Amino acid sequence: MARTANARWNGDLKSGNGTIKLGSGAFEGSYSFASRFEDGTGTNPEEMIGGAHAACFSMALANALAQAGHTPTSVATTATVHLGKDATGFAVVGIDLATRGTVPGIDLATFTRFAEDAKNGCIISKALKAVPMTLAVELAAG
Repeated sequence: MARTANARWNGDLKSGNGTIKLGSGAFEGSYSFASRFEDGTGTNPEEMIGGAHAACFSMALANALAQAGHTPTSVATTATVHLGKDATGFAVVGIDLATRGTVPGIDLATFTRFAEDAKNGCIISKALKAVPMTLAVELAAG
């Protein structure tokens, strides 16, 4: 399997602009210096990483739960990607995952164990292994 995305940048860093499009056609949007480093309109690479990570984590957690006989009603995850500076310049300096599951018949400790495993084992987490990650877990009444 191979997945693609295309991006185009026009102009210089501060006043330029760009577009990004997923190969599937499911998303196309604009990005700019302002949408990345300020609060401007549009998306940015870190937001795209967050979306990919939240989606991958939620799928991995739901799958692991179901395989263990705890089929979830839902798993909802927010990934907050932090852009900051390190010794080499700007970098993704951390990712905070916050997940909320509705899983009938499971306790919080068991859900947390599955969530920790998903944090460490989902495909996108493995790709981002160099980035510090935190996990907050909430279990709704199932």
